[in-house]
Amino acid sequence: MQAVRAVIQRVTKARVEVGKETVGEIGPGLLILLGVTHSDGEAQARLLARKTAGLRIFTDEQDKMNRSVLDTGGSALVVSQFTLYADCRRGRRPSFTEAAKPDEADRLYRYYVEQLCREGIRRVETGVFGADMKVSLLNDGPVTILLDTKELTDRES
Repeated sequence: MQAVRAVIQRVTKARVEVGKETVGEIGPGLLILLGVTHSDGEAQARLLARKTAGLRIFTDEQDKMNRSVLDTGGSALVVSQFTLYADCRRGRRPSFTEAAKPDEADRLYRYYVEQLCREGIRRVETGVFGADMKVSLLNDGPVTILLDTKELTDRES
């Protein structure tokens, strides 16, 4: 069984550009690189959005990671990242055959973004699916978390 994958970075700010145009930009919050494979569906995207929104990786008054992006009122910037499904087991050139086909990947990417909004994240920005993007960020901490729905259960969200 495959799963939706996300690399989540706590950021002070993040921006994504296509060409010389800024298409998405946030202040404090989460930069989310999202990868989708063939067998993924809406249930996995919903589960991942719920887990992402509730993930307690922001510090509280005692400097403990005890607050979520919902608690802080932070934003999210979601960037599609098919290379999260790179297979590097053979040779030196990665294979991307495990990444979902573009139409389905784009649909689930958009669905995940919609679910983040439904979870209560007030501002969710995106990149441009399939475009050559330049992503810049100021990682806060640094805090970087890898989530894979294959390893999550619904009761943990």
